[in-house]
Amino acid sequence: MKPGAVIVDVAIDQGGCFETSRPTTHTEPTFVVDGVVHYCVANMPGAVARTATYALNAATLPVVLALADKGWRQALKDDAGLRAGLNICNGHVTHPQVAEALGKKYMPAITQLAEL
Repeated sequence: MKPGAVIVDVAIDQGGCFETSRPTTHTEPTFVVDGVVHYCVANMPGAVARTATYALNAATLPVVLALADKGWRQALKDDAGLRAGLNICNGHVTHPQVAEALGKKYMPAITQLAEL
C-alpha cells in the first residue's frame, strides 16, 4: 500500500484482517507500519451503540421480512445477494469458495433451490 494509506480493521475482535494489525483503543486508536496508518479499535460499534443498533436493524430488517413473508426458498430465489450467503443446500455445497476449500463439488444455489 502507498504511504499515507489507511487500514480500518473491522475484524480486529476476531484476530484481524491484516498481518500488521493489532488491537488498539479509543485512547490510542492508530499506529503506523510501513507508512500505512492502522485503525484497529476493538468493538468499534460499541462507541456508538445506539446508532450501530439502528444501522444493523435497518440493514437486516428487509431480509428478515422477506424471509418471513416469502419463506426461505422463495426469498433466496428472489435475492441474489441473500443467495450468495448460502453455503449448503439440500446436501450440496452451493458456495464456490467453500466447495474449493473443502474439496467438494460446487452446485450453484439457484440450481438447488429450483429442485426444492
